[in-house]
Amino acid sequence: MFKGLGNLGDMAGMMKKAKEMQAKMAEMQDALDTITVTGESGAGLVRATATAKGELTALDIDPSIFNPDEKEVVEDLILAAIKDAQAKASERSQQEMQKVTEGMGLPADMKLPF
Repeated sequence: MFKGLGNLGDMAGMMKKAKEMQAKMAEMQDALDTITVTGESGAGLVRATATAKGELTALDIDPSIFNPDEKEVVEDLILAAIKDAQAKASERSQQEMQKVTEGMGLPADMKLPF
């Protein structure tokens, strides 16, 4: 079909691949809203749940840690659980992105979106 058009045939194939990749990226972005990860601290006394996009959706705190004299400890545990959830969300997002890039025949270490 594209014989005699030089590199234009390759360009059409590249455009098709780009559209496919764009569609897969959109699907993956939607999926990241439904994937959840849980970070925790204090041996599970504080748990933070987030989407794979990093949006915090829930915080579970064991009531046994509420001691007015240990307010700073509780705050540190909460922050640690949130940071753990965010790190896990970022890792999961990268894993999902790798699935898309590998499925498209792109290098696994390619960082998307650009």
